[in-house]
Amino acid sequence: MTVERIFDELGHFKRFQACLYFAAVFQSISCGIHYLASVFLVETPNFVCNIPGNITDVLFGNLTGLTVDEVLPFFKTGSGPMVVRTTEGQQWELSRCQRALRLNPQDFTYLFSGNKTVEVCAGSFLYDHSEVQQSIVTDWDLVCEKEWLAKLCQPTFMFGVLIGALVFGDIADRVGRVRILMFTSLCQFVVGVCVALSGNYYVFMVLRFLLAMVSSGYLVVVFVYVTEFTGIRVRTWTSMHVHAAFAVGVMVVALMGYLVRVWWIYQIILSLCTSPFLLFCWKFPETPFYLIAKGRFQDAQALLDTIARVNGLECRLRAEDLLETAEQNGVPLLEQETGQQNENVEKKQSILDLFRTWRMAWRTLTVWSIWFIGSLGYYVFSLGSVNLGGNQYVNLFLAGAVELPSYLVGCYAMDRIGRKKTCAPALLLAGVACMLIIVVPGDIEPLAIVLSMTGKFAIAIAFGLIYLYSCELYPTVIRSLAVGSGSMMCRVGSVVAPFCVYLADVWTYLPQLIVGILAFIIGVLTLLLPETLGQPLTTTMEEAEALGRAPVKKSGLSAKGAEGDALEMKRAASEA
Repeated sequence: MTVERIFDELGHFKRFQACLYFAAVFQSISCGIHYLASVFLVETPNFVCNIPGNITDVLFGNLTGLTVDEVLPFFKTGSGPMVVRTTEGQQWELSRCQRALRLNPQDFTYLFSGNKTVEVCAGSFLYDHSEVQQSIVTDWDLVCEKEWLAKLCQPTFMFGVLIGALVFGDIADRVGRVRILMFTSLCQFVVGVCVALSGNYYVFMVLRFLLAMVSSGYLVVVFVYVTEFTGIRVRTWTSMHVHAAFAVGVMVVALMGYLVRVWWIYQIILSLCTSPFLLFCWKFPETPFYLIAKGRFQDAQALLDTIARVNGLECRLRAEDLLETAEQNGVPLLEQETGQQNENVEKKQSILDLFRTWRMAWRTLTVWSIWFIGSLGYYVFSLGSVNLGGNQYVNLFLAGAVELPSYLVGCYAMDRIGRKKTCAPALLLAGVACMLIIVVPGDIEPLAIVLSMTGKFAIAIAFGLIYLYSCELYPTVIRSLAVGSGSMMCRVGSVVAPFCVYLADVWTYLPQLIVGILAFIIGVLTLLLPETLGQPLTTTMEEAEALGRAPVKKSGLSAKGAEGDALEMKRAASEA
């Protein structure tokens, strides 16, 4: 008998679970919002050096105007300077990071062959406000020698996501899932508003780092939470559609970026989008898996009675009888497993448990590789799609929208052919798409776009299912830690992705080559993982290791072998 029997008796996805699920997923939208918000927070508009004096005439190529604002939207680096004349009669040639004063000009013309005095901008710039009215770049002049400060914004945020994924995943196994959900939700709102009120760049960066940690913490734990509250029949769909909520957050960012062009107003509105969640998240219950694994049978029984009442059913289950291995010799599951019943719980919940045996170590390394390439490929394909041309707001909106069909296809395939047989072909397809992009002639742009979208579609399937697959490959005692550490590797990929894209300066197709090779190799390794389709969630390390292992059937078994057979028979009986 296993905890999974709860769903057979009380419903896999009835009224109680549906209410919790849609509320938790609604808050997941905020994660997509904050992850992509920096796209417009640090947007750099066209700009040129400012000059002393009032400008009366402007020239740029064949364009003329009375003010810089009229010509600046058409200014492009590398196409020549912008020439201006002041009320004092001075003529200046303006570029992005320097300006040149013409000496003794005769006429006001674009071309000038005389002497000039060149100087570096003294921290004063003129910005094009036709698209971006106000960003942190325009407020704090993060251009030229300070440009690296603006570029540091997203890597720093992703580093915070990396730390948050590991920290909150571990803490959720210690103090419970629901406490972390409430804490991170409140912090997302409070810190998100504080980001908008930050008075200087360094305060902004610190607050964004903290926002990244709590956003990552929520995203990691919510996957575990919805997985432990839904049954096998719907677990694939409920897990994958958390990603759909993240994609909705990306589309919200694009919409708000188009409607609001002042960064601090934009940040406040984005932080308020999911604030209604704070009104009822404190009513969220702890998951039955966690309560039973912790030996809190009285709380678990009260939860089962509540689920049955809300779902309109009669509860005939007793929490103490749900899982025979939940308590051995009177010791709760999360507080034993080493033979020393009084040993500290925290020692049992370290990252070393993911490498306890060779079998688990190999599984962990493969799963981490899938997390890494999923994130790396996702961002490489996304950054490449931005360069397709057109309206940047529409491009970002479509970048989120294109993920939705990939999750639908992924869900259908996962429930029909299995997790492994969906993940591996998706990675292989992404690898092949990258290779084909390299060999496509440069003048056939539509085909290159189709291949790029195919690659992103495939990598999104693998990236989406790995959350659920990780939950199913590891037992309750380290499930949040496993997902958290995997998400940490995912963030390593997202931090590496911008540097991978910079390699295009060496060779145009080098980023696709790297992603293609890694995706193909990891796709092959994925075929060696055990299949979890239709399997109940494991609770002990022994059950997790037994996944994919055929029961041993031969005489003369040792006591240890007989014990392993008994475990397999018990699992088989529970599934029947």
